[in-house]
Amino acid sequence: MEKALPSIPAKRYFTIGEVSDLCGVKPHVLRYWEQEFTQLRPMKRRGNRRYYQHHEVLMIRRIRDLLYDQGFTISGARNKLQELVQVERDKRKAGEVMLDGVDVIEIEDSTFGEFDDTLPPEEDAIVSQRLMLVRRELFEIRDLLTAGH
Repeated sequence: MEKALPSIPAKRYFTIGEVSDLCGVKPHVLRYWEQEFTQLRPMKRRGNRRYYQHHEVLMIRRIRDLLYDQGFTISGARNKLQELVQVERDKRKAGEVMLDGVDVIEIEDSTFGEFDDTLPPEEDAIVSQRLMLVRRELFEIRDLLTAGH
């Protein structure tokens, strides 16, 4: 019986050792997969140390599943990943939003009736600027997440 993989912690970057533990794959296998799967491109820093982001950990888990659990060959897994990426692109072009695994919280409109959101003009400008930065970052996160699927 196969052991379940641990949950992925909420952090920005993971070392190759951490990814190895999170995905149940030895570090040398991860380095090999980088050569075989173009979607897998960890950031490299001093001394060629690899730093993986959350979407890359998810990608490695998907590759592992295709190879180890579903019995795909390397080239078969590569083709399957390309198919999955294309399906996600097509869904995005069609305007579909993927919310797999996301809990939707519904809030009654009456909750917001008591909320006073007026700010002095100088603070309003700062808040608007920060919101634009958050919006940009959210779009980047969305793109990273959809690239990993």
